[in-house]
Amino acid sequence: MKKAGPIAVFDSGYGGLTVLNKIIQHLPQYDYIYLGDNARTPYGTRSFEVVYEYTLEAVRKLFQMGAHMVILACNTASAKALRNIQQKDLAGIDPNRRVLGVIRPSVEAVEAISNTKHVGILGTIGTVQSESYPIEINKLYPTIKVTQEACPMWVPLVENNEFLKGGADYFVKQHIDDLLNRDPEIDTIVLGCTHYPLLIDKIKAYLPEGIAIVEQGDIVGESLKDYLRRHPEMNEKCSKNGSVKFYTTEQVAKFKQTAGIFFKGELNLEHIVL
Repeated sequence: MKKAGPIAVFDSGYGGLTVLNKIIQHLPQYDYIYLGDNARTPYGTRSFEVVYEYTLEAVRKLFQMGAHMVILACNTASAKALRNIQQKDLAGIDPNRRVLGVIRPSVEAVEAISNTKHVGILGTIGTVQSESYPIEINKLYPTIKVTQEACPMWVPLVENNEFLKGGADYFVKQHIDDLLNRDPEIDTIVLGCTHYPLLIDKIKAYLPEGIAIVEQGDIVGESLKDYLRRHPEMNEKCSKNGSVKFYTTEQVAKFKQTAGIFFKGELNLEHIVL
């Protein structure tokens, strides 16, 4: 058997750090490497072809670095690249390795949470345009009605550390109102971007009582824990020393400056070229 390696978590930028936080809480004994393609972020406005190309480059690099499993902690990459990589590329790279995304676990959670079977999705333009959430929900739960709302200002608000200030309220309220005006029966909202948990207090402030919020971090953490339990052969390939290593395609100093918004703790960080 090949040498055990870390679980890799990939994102186009910083948002995946919120997912990594939760995964570590659920599975603290494992080793992790996080790769942020910060030099080429954002992915949300790029074409399917470009996102697929960039994501595949990152996946190949992470496999070369010893990972047997890569989590795409990026809704855009999960929406625009995951299926192609799973169906077309993994067999040629190594059929025993795995690439998983954040959309499917989130989708699987909504059916049990929603009573009205009306679900809202808040996401980036790229994720909304991909139709990945409606497609996946319809595939598993065809009776659920899905309404999406793109929130193009939310990521910049978070990454520029403006998300706690009063100016952010306008943009949060605007998109929540637009979503609920189009379907007042929505009782469950999926935060379809890993940046959005940092806006959770403002989101809750403008949501009517009784609407459930689906955050991806805990769901992905629980899903990964269950996956490793059901796939002991993959669990054996994941090293367990409790270490975390970070890599960025941007300047190290710039990454550290912004990463602190998302991840609390010391960053063992290096620059990397894809």
